[in-house]
Amino acid sequence: MRRLLVLVVALTLTACSPAPATQETGQEAEQTAAAPQAGFPVTVENCGRKLTFDKPPAKVVTGYHPALETLLALGLGDRIAGRTNFSESPFLPGQKEQYAKIPEISDTIMLPQKEVMLAQSADFVLDNAMASFDAAGGYATVEELDAAGSPVYILGGWCSPEEVLEFTIDDTYADLRNLGSIFGVPDRADALIGELQGKLADVTKRVAGRTPVKVLATDGGKGPVNAYGGAGITNQMITSAGGTNVLADVKGDYTEVSAEKVSAAQPEAVLISDYATLRGEDMPSSQAKAAEAFAIARNSPAAKDQRYLALPVAAQHPGYRNILAIADIARFLHPDAFTP
Repeated sequence: MRRLLVLVVALTLTACSPAPATQETGQEAEQTAAAPQAGFPVTVENCGRKLTFDKPPAKVVTGYHPALETLLALGLGDRIAGRTNFSESPFLPGQKEQYAKIPEISDTIMLPQKEVMLAQSADFVLDNAMASFDAAGGYATVEELDAAGSPVYILGGWCSPEEVLEFTIDDTYADLRNLGSIFGVPDRADALIGELQGKLADVTKRVAGRTPVKVLATDGGKGPVNAYGGAGITNQMITSAGGTNVLADVKGDYTEVSAEKVSAAQPEAVLISDYATLRGEDMPSSQAKAAEAFAIARNSPAAKDQRYLALPVAAQHPGYRNILAIADIARFLHPDAFTP
């Protein structure tokens, strides 16, 4: 008997996730930034550069949404002066209202073009990839923004293709620690790290001793297939959630894999990258991408059970959401481990 298991995730676990830290008012943020503070100057390393801050940033621009989510989780919404558009999937609980109050400076997930970006006069720029700093695409480079007094920090160490493959969950904690130092809120960062580590420890305990579920993570395609190999964020999340990546032998994060390899992999469950739009264009639904995967791996247990999880692609980029997503994936792979 076929079992239809379609779980469209809005990261429901986060209903019990840590509440955002208390927000400062705009006036308080300005006073905090203007007054000398203990612990400053602060120097952190990012992308092979040393960034020094004499005071907490007060006029921040964020790129792709996980960067904004991370600052909101640290209670720093009032420091954000501009953000990019996010319309690809549901928001984390309690964050949509904060997002709506922040001026939108780009109608896509990318930072605005060079002239517009430099005109923001930001004192800090947070993103989680280098794509928005490519001069060939008309964007302000990291060097140009540094020279303009707008230092750039890239989450997850995603500073080069090689470093994308080297990501570990510890990088998420390191980013929170660095941001806590940069903004003068180390206690908030430590508290948030502790809560996230607690969530991950709970997942680890629940799935311990269970047979790992064979997982295919894909973004669709009839051949070659857009899929996630055995390096990077998505592979880390699968393993931490009690799964095993059927493409673990592929050295890649987001890459192309032949239909023949996917067919032979015999996955028991499928993760589908879920996003409704990309740079303003409508994208195929998760259901459509799942159908493609099942057609290719048609004799697999996953195809027979139609078992897939629509995972917001924002969770597959560096940021606060990573650990929350691990818990959702674990619930999908091992539902019995989470029953009362």
